Amino acid sequence: MSAQNSRYRWVVVAIFFGFMLLHQVDKLLIGPLTPRIIEEFGLTDTQMGAVNTGALLVGTLLYPLWGYLYDRFARSKLLALASFVWGATTWLSAVVRTYPAFLMTRASTGIDDSAYPGLYSLVADYFGPNLRGKIYGLLQLSQPIGYLLGMILALMVAPMLAWEWRTLFYMTGGLGILLSVLIYFGVKEMPRGQAEPEFEGNPEMAKFEFSWDAIKDIMRKRTMWFIFLQGFAGVFPWNVITYWFFTYLERDRGYDSNSVLMTMAPVILILAGGYFLGGFLGDWAFKRTPKGRIIVSSMGVLLGAIFLYTAIQTPIEERSIFFFFMCLTALFMPLSSPNVIATVYDITMPEVRSTAQSVEYFIENFGAASAPLLAGIISTATGSLGLAILVICSVAWLLCFIIYLGALFFIEGDIKSLRTVMAARAADSKPA
Repeated sequence: MSAQNSRYRWVVVAIFFGFMLLHQVDKLLIGPLTPRIIEEFGLTDTQMGAVNTGALLVGTLLYPLWGYLYDRFARSKLLALASFVWGATTWLSAVVRTYPAFLMTRASTGIDDSAYPGLYSLVADYFGPNLRGKIYGLLQLSQPIGYLLGMILALMVAPMLAWEWRTLFYMTGGLGILLSVLIYFGVKEMPRGQAEPEFEGNPEMAKFEFSWDAIKDIMRKRTMWFIFLQGFAGVFPWNVITYWFFTYLERDRGYDSNSVLMTMAPVILILAGGYFLGGFLGDWAFKRTPKGRIIVSSMGVLLGAIFLYTAIQTPIEERSIFFFFMCLTALFMPLSSPNVIATVYDITMPEVRSTAQSVEYFIENFGAASAPLLAGIISTATGSLGLAILVICSVAWLLCFIIYLGALFFIEGDIKSLRTVMAARAADSKPA
């Protein structure tokens, strides 16, 4: 049964959603826990920024390696390995008792953060181009929901547990190990390129294997140049907000734990909806014009920048107005995320999609890994964490908007080029 007609593909989506949800809980839990960790180890903002930057750097350096492995070997088995590594390294970060050891073990948790290109590539072989945006948006719901669950665990559950934040890391690490078993036995590998429309109804599926010529083809796609550039700038805001926003609310705006939860829970739920909305709008626009996904992405980053600026400039005593603009920020800032992933797969060969995505993530995080540290340095120097968040996010999103405008000139030609190659391959694979 083909990937596009099989009900099993939805089982895979459910398993991957669970993996991403719990992985995001584990990864993003440190944001709400930052004030407690700072207090326990007696850290400065710069030292805590180094902890978060360390994990991002490790993940960044390993993206090319993971991408290559995903395109050469069974992606499902490698994802199971990544889940096991997640669980084991999280346990290590809970065991240590000194700052240098915590810095090293927390950095090691970045090893498995390079898993997503293989996951998205495998999903692309279960679902065709016209559905991918919505599927990626659905899977990316796990990120803000995981953030929300992490916040609830940090603010409400951790204080009731022995060892507080360490116990949470033991719990999430254990879940990672259990999920590795589920993925290993529950997710089937699919032939690369099976869900491409040119192969629909084809009784035989050609086997596409990794090649260096296909890698070179990635760099010949001019749209990818702009995808790489926007990625470099676009992750700065996410890393800054993820790791510092809870501390900003408590320190700069005077929120207690209950106020943080009541403010951020609805904002994060709206953020979750923004991912699916972005994927839905991207698929809708893509059916009408090949430029559709890029148009949706450009509007998302522009409106996100405007509303975040307005929110942070709102007087501290105007909590309702601040909340309103944060809700608008949360709705628009994730619109581009599922569309960037879908765009990469709209223009790259099936056998090198993990590598293409990994290169993009490598470039994204190579610069943005410094974002938590940079925000900590600005905050320490100016005494304003809000100013640090505002400067980094506004500049990055405005740069992304300009870069997306450049991509509009090349996206149609690059999509047409891939479809031509897929049509030729489909014709060659049909039985005589």
